[in-house]
Amino acid sequence: MQEYRTWTYLILFIIIFAETGFVVTPFLPGDSMLFAVGALVAGEGTGLNIWFMLIILIIAAITGNTLNYQLGKYFGIKVFKENNKILKLKYYHQSHEYFEKHGAKAIVFSRFLPIIRTIAPFVAGAARMSFGKFSFYNVVGGIVWIASLLFAGYLLGKIPFVEKNFEILVLIIAVGTFLPVIYGALKSLFSKKPIEKQIEEEIKED
Repeated sequence: MQEYRTWTYLILFIIIFAETGFVVTPFLPGDSMLFAVGALVAGEGTGLNIWFMLIILIIAAITGNTLNYQLGKYFGIKVFKENNKILKLKYYHQSHEYFEKHGAKAIVFSRFLPIIRTIAPFVAGAARMSFGKFSFYNVVGGIVWIASLLFAGYLLGKIPFVEKNFEILVLIIAVGTFLPVIYGALKSLFSKKPIEKQIEEEIKED
């Protein structure tokens, strides 16, 4: 930040935009980076404005998700085939119904889950979730995600204990946000119930 100064805004915009905008870049930093950015902006010597940073990153998060949705809408249906053993056409129809019923919470909560936040908008587009509904929760999720982590870092970054243990806290955030994803993956892996059956049952319960 001290070296690049105002170019930092553009660099961080590109990182957030790419992480949320392209399904192939889920490895880019998200939660821990936002917290770290807030904390560093709170310190002296960066010359960066927290409010301008907030606006820039919110725009990146919203436009990134929108691009990802459009890519999913354009390419998604093309990968689902009736004779494909993995990406069957019925999975596409089930995903469509699932996102119509549960898409709102999926789009908002996925913001706080690494990897999932990159995949969710693409799947929403592929499943043909209505764009109006997606856009509303995309904006809500983007604002809550960026603002909560950025200001958490900005406010806590001024505390001496946080300054002394900065690297440890960032590491805890990075690992902590990955735990739900790891749990979900393991649960799905060892579940005796096929994923399509789980989706069907959730839809029926509603």
